[in-house]
Amino acid sequence: MVEAPKLLNLRVKHALNRVRAASMPFAWSLNPYRGCGHGCAFCYARGTHEYLGYSADDAFRSRIHVKQDLPALLEAELAARLERAGGDLERMSAALGTVAIGTATDPYQSAEASMQITRQCLEVLARYRVRFSITTRSPLVLRDLDLLQTARLTGVHVSLHTLDAGIWRAFEPATPPPAVRLRAIRRLAQAGVPVSAFIAPVLPYLTDGAEAIAAVMRAARDHGAMDVMVSPLRLAPEVKPWFFSVLKQAYPALVPRYEALYNGRAYPPRWYADRLYAVEDAARRRAGLPSRLHAPGNPSVPLRDDGPMGGEALSSSPGPRCVQLTLPI
Repeated sequence: MVEAPKLLNLRVKHALNRVRAASMPFAWSLNPYRGCGHGCAFCYARGTHEYLGYSADDAFRSRIHVKQDLPALLEAELAARLERAGGDLERMSAALGTVAIGTATDPYQSAEASMQITRQCLEVLARYRVRFSITTRSPLVLRDLDLLQTARLTGVHVSLHTLDAGIWRAFEPATPPPAVRLRAIRRLAQAGVPVSAFIAPVLPYLTDGAEAIAAVMRAARDHGAMDVMVSPLRLAPEVKPWFFSVLKQAYPALVPRYEALYNGRAYPPRWYADRLYAVEDAARRRAGLPSRLHAPGNPSVPLRDDGPMGGEALSSSPGPRCVQLTLPI
């Protein structure tokens, strides 16, 4: 029997966290929780639990630290910014930029149903006219439609990496099923909320086929998603042991291939990333989405057909398009 998550109060000094990665389309992040009841085996944010004295194991799911003071801290920080902006909300908001909510753990995990920390933070952001985005796997986001429809929301990004029930149960059994997330996308779209889907992470040799990716894209588009983005699996050293323990139980034959693919690295090698984005492009065409291969900053790199998946390892770097869609900051 799976242990119910234990909620613990976590005192923090700051609400907003500066994002300095130039590749990210937001300047600040906001995470109401540390740890996540979804407990996805591949979650790269597991490593953040080590800062709290845990290992990157199931403690990430079973020990959830709640930032109960976050709404008050956020209010104070924004009030100070507004004062420096001479009381001009538009000036303050423009200087701040976009705040990304849910870059480390899901802001709508089960604890939010009772704690409502995320909702309180949205209320503060709405009052100060701050632009924000949300990343989640949960239909609980629908509870806050009233705020999402009136605040300066840039978009809700629903993580949906597979439609395969077996893969979903193996790697993220505590999350809402794919069909539930698709219905949430539809309701958000019907309410006029800008919504997209994140196929994140793509699992090598499991969900990286053109048809599998196209199926998720088509389903998301059919349910009202404006766009669908793809991101490869990232396995930081502290996350690998837990992920491999799940992989060994569910897909033992794939363990050697994953060990080779992630040997000494957190991201798959360049040849794999290039191949994945070529597959993504084909899937986007099947789903009626525009190509991303030749978008600014997303160069296409020619592939050689002599590697394990038809491409040769070019370097240990996955390339400029290989950006984790959410960051543990």
